[in-house]
Amino acid sequence: QVQLVESGGGLVQAGGSLRLSCAASGHTFSSYSMGWFRQAPGKEREFVSAISWSADTTYYADSVKGRFTISRDNAKNTVTLQMNSLKPEDTAIYYCAAGYLAWTSTSLNEYDYWGQGTQVTVSS
Repeated sequence: QVQLVESGGGLVQAGGSLRLSCAASGHTFSSYSMGWFRQAPGKEREFVSAISWSADTTYYADSVKGRFTISRDNAKNTVTLQMNSLKPEDTAIYYCAAGYLAWTSTSLNEYDYWGQGTQVTVSS
């Protein structure tokens, strides 16, 4: 069982930066692939970024590639999403997810545990 708590969301102007963190409880955090997903009003939840359990593999959605960076600290049970050059279309609730996977997945259906989400609003 893994509990996830996101933090770091907020209101920022276009071009600004935010750093999202996800704190995980559970002693097996290092065994899980971790992902970030987001859901804008009226839209389906979509993949943003993912990182393997060992941090040697990362994936990004094309829409955030070059602007967002995912990282993890297995000693601290945390995963972070650094978001730079934010755009109004990045506005959404951002969710952290954990999946007990031997691979790194971009599919939300393959993740087992989810946080409650943190709101990110980017003004133009």
